[in-house]
Amino acid sequence: MKSDFLKYQGQTSPHPLAIEISHANGSYIYDSNGKKMLDFVAGVSANSLGHNHPKVTKAIQEQVTQYTHVMVYGEFIQKPQLELCKALAKTLPDHLSSVYLVNSGTEATEGALKLAKRYTGRSEMIAAKNAYHGNTQGAMSVCGAEQQNQAFRPLIPGTRFIQFNNEADLAKITTKTAGVILETIQGGAGFIEPENGFLTKVKQRCDEVGALLILDEIQSGVGRTGTFWGFENYQVVPHIIITGKGLGGGMPIGAFITSFELMSCLKENPKLGHITTFGGHPVIAAAGLATVNEITQSNLMAEALRKEQLIRSIFKNHSKVKEIRGRGLMLALLVDTPEIATEVILNCMDNGLILFWLLFEGRAIRITPPLTITDDEIKEGCNILLKALGE
Repeated sequence: MKSDFLKYQGQTSPHPLAIEISHANGSYIYDSNGKKMLDFVAGVSANSLGHNHPKVTKAIQEQVTQYTHVMVYGEFIQKPQLELCKALAKTLPDHLSSVYLVNSGTEATEGALKLAKRYTGRSEMIAAKNAYHGNTQGAMSVCGAEQQNQAFRPLIPGTRFIQFNNEADLAKITTKTAGVILETIQGGAGFIEPENGFLTKVKQRCDEVGALLILDEIQSGVGRTGTFWGFENYQVVPHIIITGKGLGGGMPIGAFITSFELMSCLKENPKLGHITTFGGHPVIAAAGLATVNEITQSNLMAEALRKEQLIRSIFKNHSKVKEIRGRGLMLALLVDTPEIATEVILNCMDNGLILFWLLFEGRAIRITPPLTITDDEIKEGCNILLKALGE
């Protein structure tokens, strides 16, 4: 299969891992040779409840027997869509009650950017350097990473960039600004948390000039940082929320969420201001609803913080680990060089532990396991990682 994989399937890098998957269950993935691999990545923060979670699987199976796709999004009333939107609204302040379901995080970014421009009548966007919001051209336009963007210019004009956590840069947010889009915790840049009330100060500046704050919760949301939404940890409420990844329990999904007033401006002048054929697909919405219900009705969020402390306690005094960044089960170990990080990640892969990189911080080793991972599994994986660091 590997030769066919390289021949027929579009590739994202010159050297894909090319592990041939047989099946997956819980915190483990199995290859076609029967090798068992502990998953410390969770599909890059997407498999919130691990692999083949029984409640998610049951929801998918039950919905498939009723109906799959029946109409483009927003025309027919479909219970899985509606129930998922209601469940998400219940996690938020009352005014953030309007949910638009799409197919991925990057499509959610596109919808949020369009909404900010449409509502304010402005065209300028403010984004952060080394941000990552997706890989379509609109999303790339607000990703401040020139090494990714240079080959695809011209992108959408009108974006200015600020440094995350740099309060002096907030002066760049003016009455020309439609929206400020930031990751609640910068992901690709190295799992960088906001400091000194930075997000609150951005929101205040947005309110002063009539701009909208868009927070990207694609990685930090859905329980991963100990609260359902990452921004709950930083005393701020955005005007627009972007979500995806972990929301689908392993199925492809995204959403942007805002107030009824803001969302209504996409309905007319022009009509169909945002359109998606498969957004809110009933089977995927059913999986999303099962995921949201399990996370909100269990102790998984509190456990994410406890498990964070367990991981930190194992590595806090290790000579090779220079820093541990992140919150909850969105963590990154920083080592001295990108070469060491790569050597450690590949060593762990050989020894049955799946780790991964971050986009723009080569020294980082990603640790984003399923929220359902057990203490014993954490210790098992950390022992493999400790051995790799030692070697």
